Amino acid sequence: MQLATKLTCLALSALLVTGCSTFFPSVGPSRRDIEHSADRRSLPPIKVVDVNEEVTQQLLAQRTRHLFSEVLSARPDRLQPIGAGDFLVVSIWEATPATLFGTVAINTSGIPSPSLATTLPEQPVDGEGCITVPFAGRVPAAGKTLPDIAAEIKQRLVKKANQPEVLVLLTRNLSSTVTVVGEVTTSMRVPLTAAHERLLDALAFAAGVKQPVNKTTIQITRGENVYALPLETIIQDPKQNVRLQSGDVITALYQPLSFTALGSSGKNDEINFETQGISLAQALARSGGLIDSRSNPSGVFIFRLEQRSAQSTTGPGGPAPAALTAAGLVPVVYRVDLKDPRSLFWIQSFPIKDKDVLYVSNAPEAELQKFLNLLFTLAYPVLTGVQVGL
Repeated sequence: MQLATKLTCLALSALLVTGCSTFFPSVGPSRRDIEHSADRRSLPPIKVVDVNEEVTQQLLAQRTRHLFSEVLSARPDRLQPIGAGDFLVVSIWEATPATLFGTVAINTSGIPSPSLATTLPEQPVDGEGCITVPFAGRVPAAGKTLPDIAAEIKQRLVKKANQPEVLVLLTRNLSSTVTVVGEVTTSMRVPLTAAHERLLDALAFAAGVKQPVNKTTIQITRGENVYALPLETIIQDPKQNVRLQSGDVITALYQPLSFTALGSSGKNDEINFETQGISLAQALARSGGLIDSRSNPSGVFIFRLEQRSAQSTTGPGGPAPAALTAAGLVPVVYRVDLKDPRSLFWIQSFPIKDKDVLYVSNAPEAELQKFLNLLFTLAYPVLTGVQVGL
């Protein structure tokens, strides 16, 4: 029995010498492992940034989106220009007696009377941007407004017709349109009218979006520029419901953003959040908070891949970490000490990004508890044997 006791004591001493934290299973690295990971030469340097008011404000400034009202200038109220492919109808009036386009019609009394209006058949604006009017020839139309086209035709007829007046109507608008695609009920081209349609008008024409509003992002492509905002922001702020311009492409994107909660949190899982974004306080709450019996409130970490330009503005200076991706992203670890009462204010603003990893490390006491449990497991048979006289 004495031999067994000595062997048990020897085994326990060995555990103490080697360090129980490296012997027992764990959900991940400890706080010390993370803080000193940059000291290991076998690993690329990883910047560990303590979260404070300054760091939080810098991250919020980087997160600021370009609002549609700031980057997409509103089109002033003006007449819509005609483009190639549009269909027009030209009507021409002459004063009595009509000499060029006049015809004879029968009035209600059965007496012939001159018909002062002549309506030409509907015709498209051709590829050269012109329409054809008898006695006026080929009239440029593309890029002009309807009154401009009518004035041009009248000028050409003034010496041929008797006091001509011209009216030009747009019957089919095929050139001044916007395209609505993506997660909408019906992808379509929406014609723009003199009402100056806005963004939500185009979405309504497409019968709305198919995905939840709080998980949908609206992207507008205008020329070579692309801008995006959450649909929820556009609905809540009328200024973002901007006027559209011909050629705009509106894309409804379903972007389920998520972060991963690991370690000593109440729920280890991938957790989705809204396109509006959430704060670290909300992320901790959605992951079930910290497990009181084993978590280390001084060891809450956010693992993130940042742009090199953004990473250089946060935390103390030092050598820039090596990029891990072809896009130039670098690893950064943000550390939060929840034992500091001020951190409860910071985490209400600290922004969580898509694909972040929220990790809560184990408290040192949790490793001690594992050691004591192992000690009891090994010692209990020995003590039981002593009690029964073995």
